[in-house]
Amino acid sequence: MTTDSYKNICILGVGGVGGYFGGKIAYFFSQNKQHDHKICFVARGKHLEKIKTDGLILDTDDGEFVCKPDFATDDISAIPSPDLVLLCCKSYDLEAAVKQLAPKLNNETIILPLLNGVDIYERIRKITNKGFVLPSCVYVVTHLEKPGLVIQRGSYADIISGSDPQHPEFVSDTIISFLTSLGIRFKWSDDPLPAIWEKYIFIASYGMVTAYSGKHFALVNSDDRLIGMVADVIKEIQAIAGRKNVRLPDDILEKTLKKGINIPPDSRTSYQRDVETKGRLNESDIYGEAIERMGEEFGIPTPVTSYLYAEIQNRFK
Repeated sequence: MTTDSYKNICILGVGGVGGYFGGKIAYFFSQNKQHDHKICFVARGKHLEKIKTDGLILDTDDGEFVCKPDFATDDISAIPSPDLVLLCCKSYDLEAAVKQLAPKLNNETIILPLLNGVDIYERIRKITNKGFVLPSCVYVVTHLEKPGLVIQRGSYADIISGSDPQHPEFVSDTIISFLTSLGIRFKWSDDPLPAIWEKYIFIASYGMVTAYSGKHFALVNSDDRLIGMVADVIKEIQAIAGRKNVRLPDDILEKTLKKGINIPPDSRTSYQRDVETKGRLNESDIYGEAIERMGEEFGIPTPVTSYLYAEIQNRFK
């Protein structure tokens, strides 16, 4: 397949993740004047206004790009019916976003949920049965620096997706060819759950410890107490995944710690950024809260997660 596939593309949430992948898509088509695709960004506030006036500035290791969508709005009801949706909102906005998006979906719409958490597919399917929802996870070190500017650093910039459990007949060839033709590293897995949980183990362990300590990756990795906490959280989540029959690598602990070492040293997690900004919503629902809930469900103790979660909640109220 070629870039003729998926005429209407919506990036719902244009923060770090949505800004990076949505920006790449918008930039690709802006360089190709002979196309009839419509790229729509759904954003908010000053960020939206900067996108409308100046485009989205994408600052990456490969250079700086001005990415101009065809349409940018904060009103989901105003977008055309999408063929492809990159769902990149935060977990606390998920329910409201999908409820607003649902009337715009058709049975052929593809939704790539590129947000953190291990129950995102189920949460989407509680709201809508339309389209193909491809369980996904994303590896990319990126953040919204200021309105209109997204920064990406490091070698990680991958989307991993798999089949919709509700539609095992889905054929992946078209979406793989389409996204890779745009320069997006898109990988397919017949069973995406291990990848989703492996990503979750990484972001939850480092996310909670960086938020708790206020330190970036390099300082966490060099502190025996903090890296010990990261390892303990990994073990707690690994035990839960085992009870849920998720097939994780035997060396998941070592792999996760190695991944943390390879992250750009002064990087901070998105969870850390959120909890350190007074008054900003954060994704505690998918980190400490979710791990405690799953631990209780399966009778698995989660003392380190519970300690970190309580400290974070108290410190950043």
